[in-house]
Amino acid sequence: MNSSELSILVLYYSRHGSTRKLAELIAQGVESVSGCEARLRTVPAVSTVAEAVEPDIPSDGAPYVDLQDLRECAGLALGSPTRFGNMAAAVKYFLDGTTTEWLSGALAGKPACVFTSTGSLHGGQESTLLSMMIPLLHHGMLLLGLPYTHPQLMTTASGGTPYGASHWSGAGGNQPLSDDSRALAVALGRRLADTAMRLRSAA
Repeated sequence: MNSSELSILVLYYSRHGSTRKLAELIAQGVESVSGCEARLRTVPAVSTVAEAVEPDIPSDGAPYVDLQDLRECAGLALGSPTRFGNMAAAVKYFLDGTTTEWLSGALAGKPACVFTSTGSLHGGQESTLLSMMIPLLHHGMLLLGLPYTHPQLMTTASGGTPYGASHWSGAGGNQPLSDDSRALAVALGRRLADTAMRLRSAA
């Protein structure tokens, strides 16, 4: 990363790849803004079996997030698949370990957005997005959604909400992202990066 570029952290957990695809589109939107670079990161899975461990390095996809990634970012896009209308345990587990960053105010005043994918069309997209906003509010972040100036919010039949980007992945996780969902994910990343740039200019 160029030292003059703003680092925008795109942090996600993805079990079957749908949330990862959204993350990559959001990163594309981030990098469409001059002076910004997307830093794609993921979190390891959480298991109920105490002996189960994840490898130190994921077999594919983004590397695991480090708390330093949070401290260095100028903005955050947080994504998770829906688990009973809430964020996945892996994302919550990571956030629960950010007390030091909360106490120091490391994320206070930075812009943030959220995104999700669901197996069913009405499987809790909006409640999951709202649940992910709560810890970010506690961190003092400035939350961004998608305004209705994006016409896709009125035409989408597969995902995309004013609370953040979303995608209906289907029961098997193989439903492709619609054009509307793709456009809204890119737009969300662009809005996050543009806001980070404006905040830096105003400082």
